Amino acid sequence: MTSTVSPNPLACASNQSIFMAGESGPVWRVVAGVVRLDRDSGPIRQPVQLALPGDLIGTETLCGRPYQLSASAFTPCQLEPVSPAGQTAPGPLLQQALLQQLGRSQDMAQLRTGSVLQRLMHLLVLMGLDRALTDAARAGQADAVRAALPTLREVALLVDAKTETVCRALAQLLPPRTRKSGPARPAGRPAVAWSAPAAAAAMAA
Repeated sequence: MTSTVSPNPLACASNQSIFMAGESGPVWRVVAGVVRLDRDSGPIRQPVQLALPGDLIGTETLCGRPYQLSASAFTPCQLEPVSPAGQTAPGPLLQQALLQQLGRSQDMAQLRTGSVLQRLMHLLVLMGLDRALTDAARAGQADAVRAALPTLREVALLVDAKTETVCRALAQLLPPRTRKSGPARPAGRPAVAWSAPAAAAAMAA
């Protein structure tokens, strides 16, 4: 695959492809949202890393190589091309990419190990939704938090869990849906209301 990705700013909807492994193009900086980097194994996508606002993706092109991973929007996101070829030395970008890689590798390890509740908690922290969860319990904004998350299938693939398990774990972290946004929760199965102590207990479990 030798197609070239256009070096123009991008605004991507959730789950939209940004570039594919084997393509060539610029280094990108994530301006807003979250990008997922995958290794393609036939029809199966294997999540490798998340890129957050300020992160660089596609830095292997600085070494004259095509993209090694495929990138897609985990959430709606905005990206901008960085340092078109020949304009600046690649050293500072490679240094940033190396330091970034260390942190994101640790993040990915936390997203794939421990209880599903712990994995989801770390994902919410990375997405900046942990504070919103605390507010949701007090102000009834849990539906907005749910709307900010990708589909259950995408979340389950990232944290290496079944969709049913992710659904149950989210029910523990979020207050019940409002009547306008979904059906009432069955009697006898109340959700665990979110609170800072509950978060600490979940992370320590």
